[in-house]
Amino acid sequence: MIIDWYPGHMKKARAQIIEILPKIDLVIEVLDARLPASSANPLLERLRGDKPCIKILNKSDLADPSVTKRWVQFLEKQQGVKAIPMEATNRREVGMIPKLCQKILPARTKARKPLRVLVVGIPNVGKSTLINTLAGKKIARVGDKPAITTCPQQIDLRNGILLSDTPGLLWPVLENIAGAGRLAASGAIGDNAYDTVEVGLTSAQYLAEKYPALLRQRYNLSELPETPLGIVTEIGRHRGCLIKGGDVDLHRAAELLLRELRAGKLGQISLERPEEVPGAFDKGVKIEDQN
Repeated sequence: MIIDWYPGHMKKARAQIIEILPKIDLVIEVLDARLPASSANPLLERLRGDKPCIKILNKSDLADPSVTKRWVQFLEKQQGVKAIPMEATNRREVGMIPKLCQKILPARTKARKPLRVLVVGIPNVGKSTLINTLAGKKIARVGDKPAITTCPQQIDLRNGILLSDTPGLLWPVLENIAGAGRLAASGAIGDNAYDTVEVGLTSAQYLAEKYPALLRQRYNLSELPETPLGIVTEIGRHRGCLIKGGDVDLHRAAELLLRELRAGKLGQISLERPEEVPGAFDKGVKIEDQN
């Protein structure tokens, strides 16, 4: 599955980030805690150079805590990176970010110079929600659909930090099949850019392998069918996703599964683990407790 998802405003966002990075002291990258690798932007890693980076693993309440712990271990092995799981709507958790920025770059604070911070993240990862919580008021538009933010802006937090915001950014063509599927399953990609049934089947297979008990419990299945098609069919049958003649509407059943997965109704689920991502250990990083 190759997902072609590169609206014109994303191309513009790429140019904006390239232009603004030389003027930035620190980068905050907002990731989805359920899929930190797939929701990261490879371009940012190449462009930020030696600038420090705080990686926010947002939506941590939806992710598997034990897997999130391993992601934090992995990410903090990278040069200049601090990783923090949190919920972007939690004011107490988000309130730690300005102090952390000042701790990472104390020289600018002592010199009474504002810390210039760039906030980046792919669509629908919670970047705008984080900015609004940091500012204590609604500044950035928030929605449950990708590509809400469209214009760059600068926000003075009045605590010595200047935030620069940019539109969400994805790479031009998602050629990594597994990563593309995870992004689609998480809701980061517009519905018209992928096949709902295909993503639903792939998600059902992953859930059956990693979280079978949660899958059975949510859909009242005494046993899981052996195939992803069988799982989605049974989900549709149990939830009344039927068409004329009593057959299951696979599209509706897959859509229901994805909707409930995204909302956390199945439980705390991570869609990828560090040890499963190709290239994650190219630098010899070791993660503890790989269960």
